[in-house]
Amino acid sequence: MTTKLVGLVLLAALLILGVVPAKAADVKELFAIELADYPGKEGRMIEVSYPPGARDVVHRHDAHAFVYVLEGKIIMQLKGQPPVTLTAGQTFYEGPTDVHVVGRNASDSEPARFVVVLLKNKGAPILTPVQENSHQ
Repeated sequence: MTTKLVGLVLLAALLILGVVPAKAADVKELFAIELADYPGKEGRMIEVSYPPGARDVVHRHDAHAFVYVLEGKIIMQLKGQPPVTLTAGQTFYEGPTDVHVVGRNASDSEPARFVVVLLKNKGAPILTPVQENSHQ
C-alpha cells in the first residue's frame, strides 16, 4: 500500500468516524515505521492542514504526540490545562493519557498547517473520539 493510499484510507476512516468533519481538516500521512528496538511500537508522522475557522472534535491519541506548527496559528488545549496559541516554529506535546479538548485554527481567514509525530502501539488508531461530557 502506498503512503498516499494509506493517507487517503486514514482520512476516510476519520471522516466516517466523525472525528474530522469534511471541511475541518486535511490529514495526510507522511511516514510510518515499526520501531524495532521497541517491540509492539510504531512511529507515525502526519500533516494536518486546517482551513480558516476549522476545529477538531474532542479526542485522545493514546500515544506520545509531538506537534510542530508549519504555518498559521493554532489553539491547543488539554483537559485541565489552559489553552495555548501556537505559531509557526512552535511545538506542543500530548501524552498517552491526555484528552485534547481544543484543537483549532486561530484564524477565520488564514489556513494553518502542522506536523504531528506519534509514538504509539502498533496498529492502534491515530486518534479516538472522546464524548464531550466525559472530559468535564
